[in-house]
Amino acid sequence: MANSKILTAEQEKTLRQPIEEYVGKIQKEIDELRKDGTAKVIMYQSRIENVKRDKTLSKGEKDSEIASCQKELEQAKAVEAQNKDQIAKLIGKAENYLKNNFDKYYNAVKASCIAEKEQALQEHQQKLAKIEKEHKETLAKTSAQAEVKEENYVYKNRVSNEKIELEKEYQRIKDRKHDAYSYKYHLIDLLRLSKFTFAENQAQKWENYKYTFNRRTFLLQNGLYIAIILIFVALCIITPIKKGTPLLTYNNILNILQQASPRMFLALGVAGLILLTGTDLSVGRMVGMGMTTATIIMHQGVNTGGVFGHIFDFTKVPTPARVILALVACIVLCTFFTSIAGFFTAKFKMHPFISTMANMLVIFGLVTYATKGVSFGAIEPTIPNMVIPKVNGFPTIILWAVAAIVIVWFIWNKTTFGKNLYAVGGNPEAAAVSGISVFAVTLGAFIMAGILYGFGSWLECTRMVGSGSAAYGQGWDMDAIAACVVGGVSFTGGIGKISGVVTGVCIFTALTYSLTILGIDTNLQFVFSGIIILVAVTLDCLKYVQKK
Repeated sequence: MANSKILTAEQEKTLRQPIEEYVGKIQKEIDELRKDGTAKVIMYQSRIENVKRDKTLSKGEKDSEIASCQKELEQAKAVEAQNKDQIAKLIGKAENYLKNNFDKYYNAVKASCIAEKEQALQEHQQKLAKIEKEHKETLAKTSAQAEVKEENYVYKNRVSNEKIELEKEYQRIKDRKHDAYSYKYHLIDLLRLSKFTFAENQAQKWENYKYTFNRRTFLLQNGLYIAIILIFVALCIITPIKKGTPLLTYNNILNILQQASPRMFLALGVAGLILLTGTDLSVGRMVGMGMTTATIIMHQGVNTGGVFGHIFDFTKVPTPARVILALVACIVLCTFFTSIAGFFTAKFKMHPFISTMANMLVIFGLVTYATKGVSFGAIEPTIPNMVIPKVNGFPTIILWAVAAIVIVWFIWNKTTFGKNLYAVGGNPEAAAVSGISVFAVTLGAFIMAGILYGFGSWLECTRMVGSGSAAYGQGWDMDAIAACVVGGVSFTGGIGKISGVVTGVCIFTALTYSLTILGIDTNLQFVFSGIIILVAVTLDCLKYVQKK
């Protein structure tokens, strides 16, 4: 019974023929009306733009040609205006016909595709049964181990080939259904010159999404996010039961965003390095160095601790100047060290793992030795209200992070440096051949990272009201790298979006905050982070293997 629904190519053509003839006849009338109007308007507008860009013509020749085109353009616009109402009536007539008649054709094709799919599955199962029967008969006739092994190999190949054939048949059926659906919008496209309504655009997008949807690809791209969302939903359910208070309150969300803000700078910095198939193991030590530097400069009163035995006193410097000086010092120090790592990476092709690990050891050793590992206490209490005040309870530190996101997004997507960053990350050899300086791009990425680290550590110092020490920031490098990986910045290079980095930072911060509220031990939180990183990188590697 199902087979009777299957349309042959001729039957489908017969069903579609009345639509083609009716709408096609109207389309010819519209094209004739547009010939001296809209068609010429488009032609002369294009010609004027070409003349403006033509560097072989003098100014006088350009003005003369443009004036001539403008004259013709005005005449064409007059014809277009004259025929506008008639064309609109013809379009309406064609669309009403499509509205009343197209579904009959499409539903028949749709039913045919369903029947074809069922038939293809039945035929596939019959072929598998036949292959299995032949396989068993062959095995019954032989006892030699080598022949048995060979037959098993042949059997697996035949089964695999049949599965591939079934997938091909499914794809052919899917293509047929999609082509039938798209035919209506093809006709509307010709009638209206690609002017679709919002609803029509959304309908086409949804159809294209269903057409291109692949379950394996979807899970590779979104599986980790789905798992994390499920974990977070579970935490939202468990928290009120265990702690008697909901997790997703306005204050908790603001707290998460506050904690995420300084980390956003660090993740944005390291994301550029991961884009170049690199990494940065010194991020946490950069934070410790920046926090210590900023605390010393913005310290409340004379510093109680010394640097190489010297006690600093910045109390005579105006507070706003100290804030700016602390920011500049953090940026200069962080950029200095990232530039060193960047130079060795770019010049000697040293892996960033080595150059940044060396940085990590040098920074921690220097800061610990210079300060004897002591914490420098609190900064001036007026500084946080000056830099990151709360406006009606809203922490403006979030706005600093938003500004960083916007600026880095612009650099990545709207500048030559950003495009070169993707090119070098994707294929450094090809980038070099095309004239891009791989050395300059690599060093530039490290310098940009240093600036962001400096800002982030200065902001964290302000948020925490000081307490800078060499040990501060331990583990932040892993958090920053993990946020990037979870956000889809690929270690294979040249793949990543700012939106992914932002998502990754928010996910990790929210997860850590939730686990802390539940009273989960910090060491167990490291276990969670490690598992998430492992899964994220595994999915990233699978995506890369699938592309290969």
